[in-house]
Amino acid sequence: MAFPIPKTQTVALVRTLGGRVEFIDDYPVRTPGQDEVLAKILYSGVCQSDLHTRAGTAAGADGNPITAIKLPHIGGHEGVGRIIALGPGLAERDPSIQVGGLVGIRFSSRVCRRCEYCLKGEEQYCQGVGIKPTNHLHHEDGSFQEYICLDAGYITLLPQDVDPVLAAPTLCAGLTAYKSVKNAAVKPGQVVVVVGAGGGLGQYAVQYALAFGARVIGVDGGQQKHDFVTSFGAEFVDFRECPDVVAKVQDLTTGGAHAVIVAAASSAAFSQAASMLRIGGTMCLIGIPPGGGHIDTTVAEIVIKGITIIGNLVGNLGECLDAVELVRTGKVKPKVFVRPFRDLSKVYEELERGDVAGRVVLMIGEDPGSHM
Repeated sequence: MAFPIPKTQTVALVRTLGGRVEFIDDYPVRTPGQDEVLAKILYSGVCQSDLHTRAGTAAGADGNPITAIKLPHIGGHEGVGRIIALGPGLAERDPSIQVGGLVGIRFSSRVCRRCEYCLKGEEQYCQGVGIKPTNHLHHEDGSFQEYICLDAGYITLLPQDVDPVLAAPTLCAGLTAYKSVKNAAVKPGQVVVVVGAGGGLGQYAVQYALAFGARVIGVDGGQQKHDFVTSFGAEFVDFRECPDVVAKVQDLTTGGAHAVIVAAASSAAFSQAASMLRIGGTMCLIGIPPGGGHIDTTVAEIVIKGITIIGNLVGNLGECLDAVELVRTGKVKPKVFVRPFRDLSKVYEELERGDVAGRVVLMIGEDPGSHM
């Protein structure tokens, strides 16, 4: 099967950190190299991290802004595309990769597969042996474009029957939330509190925790978020209306939650999380505030209550496919809003205001395989 490949495409380009999004309609389409595939992008989720990277406020592990970013840059790391061409000789070297297949565009783009982290299935922390690890958020152009070349050696092949609209945000937001629930070792009947439950990341944490059999309490603000979170079968605490959220959670749980997952990108959201936990509880951190953020928790509380604090950066490829499978089978049903590609700037503004309940997915292009 052959698909037409144009010479140029439309991309959403950012020329400088803090600069505006520009739509360029005559940007070149790359030709895939020997170990690459070319995919036509169908949909892409819009992550808070895309917003922070564009604004120049994304923080590294040291708390300082990440400035080693490819510029000009095309953002996006929650994409689903259709493979339309293979690099020279790839079909013979790897028959598992076929033209017409669905493929994911994730945070990680290239990993060495040889460092200690890759070897133990934590390739999202790849340190690079022989090559420099890259990701679509900082180093390589991502899914806010119509066509993309991907590394065939670290490719995310998706089931042909998965809904690409729902799969797209699952590749980052869904994976990150799935990993947090897994890290918390959630067991049926245990209580999980999700702070920032009504956002694009939080909704996944709520649903994956429910899928693991937990009782879930979502913390967020406003009637829209209340209706959204409770529609999944979770309970809700409105921090705008409740004068003491910690006391409310302690009362609802008779001693505190087994796990608190903080999915909000605000330092204030982290300040009370430890106090919502019972003895031996786990605090999972997945949202990253601008500037890095801080946890305002006493050492005494951590020690006396035996609290475990875990952070995680997305997850590995196997965990990604597990997260997608729960969506494919309908056990997790993310709420998404499909918008035109050129709405990206408006979506960024809405994210900055906190106006998005769920996840926005941009329609990048028509599916060339829809009549396969």
